[in-house]
Amino acid sequence: MNASRRNFLMSAAALSAAVATPEKVLAAIAQDAAAPWALATADLESDIAPRAMRLVHGRAPTGLSGTLFRNGPGLFRRPGGSATHWFDGDGLMRSFRIEDGSVTLAARFADTPKRRTESELDAVVTPGFGTAGDARARLGSNDDANAANTAVMVTGDKVWALWEGGSPLQMDAATLATECFVTLRDDLRGMPFQAHPRHAPDGTVWNVGTSGDRAIVWHMERSGELIDAQVVRLPRASYLHDFTATERHLIFVLQPWVFARRQMPVLTQFDWRPELGTQVLLVDKADLSSTRTFELPTFSYFHLGDGWEEADGTIRFDVAASEDVSFAVEGARVLVAQRGIVPGRPGRLKLVTLHADGRAEMTSFGVNAEFPKSDPRRPCQRRALTVHTTGETSARPLPTGLGIQDWSTGRNLAFRFDDTQIIEEAVFVPKPGTSAERDAWLVAPSINLVEGVTELHVFDAAGLGDGPVATWRADVALPAGFHGAWRSQAVSPR
Repeated sequence: MNASRRNFLMSAAALSAAVATPEKVLAAIAQDAAAPWALATADLESDIAPRAMRLVHGRAPTGLSGTLFRNGPGLFRRPGGSATHWFDGDGLMRSFRIEDGSVTLAARFADTPKRRTESELDAVVTPGFGTAGDARARLGSNDDANAANTAVMVTGDKVWALWEGGSPLQMDAATLATECFVTLRDDLRGMPFQAHPRHAPDGTVWNVGTSGDRAIVWHMERSGELIDAQVVRLPRASYLHDFTATERHLIFVLQPWVFARRQMPVLTQFDWRPELGTQVLLVDKADLSSTRTFELPTFSYFHLGDGWEEADGTIRFDVAASEDVSFAVEGARVLVAQRGIVPGRPGRLKLVTLHADGRAEMTSFGVNAEFPKSDPRRPCQRRALTVHTTGETSARPLPTGLGIQDWSTGRNLAFRFDDTQIIEEAVFVPKPGTSAERDAWLVAPSINLVEGVTELHVFDAAGLGDGPVATWRADVALPAGFHGAWRSQAVSPR
């Protein structure tokens, strides 16, 4: 089916017609003292001009040069009304530029219509994933609600700040200045372009956007130029934050958190139906009408790892799987409230196997994990390693360390800080002139809760258990971000 705004049913009217009054904060978070991890969702009041970070441990690896871009919410609270969910803060783009052994940090808010409206009113009024908003919201299109706060896609000398329900927001890679929303085709203006694009071996990029039981499939050049856009009908209208792919297939994991009503905030549109189980939809890239469906036991998730296909047709990919959606519904509110206990258990890293005969199974080694990432030199190709965050508990939400799962051996190697650090998603950065998966650095920021500052760490993938080989410390703390991307050539500020 060809993509069009008319047949996709993702309209601003659905947002504006359903603005509700703010929900009450859960009783579990009504405690007097802020939690020790509260800095993770502290508000940043303004942009951070470029500044040097200080090397406080080890030495900079020779040959490591480039920029880590990261995105995440940076402001939640305003005097006239605040966001009540972690996913709804104003987007803050960060850059960590590593050059000649030094690191320069900068951060800048995405200049969205949402942020401009709420700055004028000095109140959070726009409905979001878990924030109800109110009647003062100004909603003429999806992008009027776009927080641009979730992930990053690098396209040449630009970075795109990605959200779930609308267009990419283009920013200058050197200055982080906001430029414009990206329209990939005039008749598809404002259509959802989600936060987890997947690179293919041929250098092209695939992404999706969803509404109900329809998914728009985007296929584009690495530069961001559109190749094609089509709509696929899904067998289930599930909440879908991520998808994955092999060289020949797109993979949609349809959890039993299913669309039931059109209202705001977004999470109230879905019902948790564990009796339905979890489905996996396999879609042929060459013919999007050619599909297969696999059945798995019930689980929920936000993030998938890269997929690959073996010679006999077996497909594998990893997932950070949870028992239910309690974190999405309640836990992310606890984080913004900065007090209380996050409900539910942390996610577990599992390997999904889809057999050519239609069977599907999951393998788990009992490792707590989120934010799975793999070697960018192997898109959609067989691999052994997944790096992930770890160390999270309900009593101590947010991860304290990194792990590497070796699927070929079943072994997991981890390094954990103590509870004074909140570690964020790590990216693989290949060492120049190498090809093995372990010939890479892992680059990740953290929040040092004792010093009250952001740090940047570099680990050797071959020796993760030894801890960072280098750590730089800023003089400011940035709130915890979600997702990032690496650009191998350093971007010099103007």
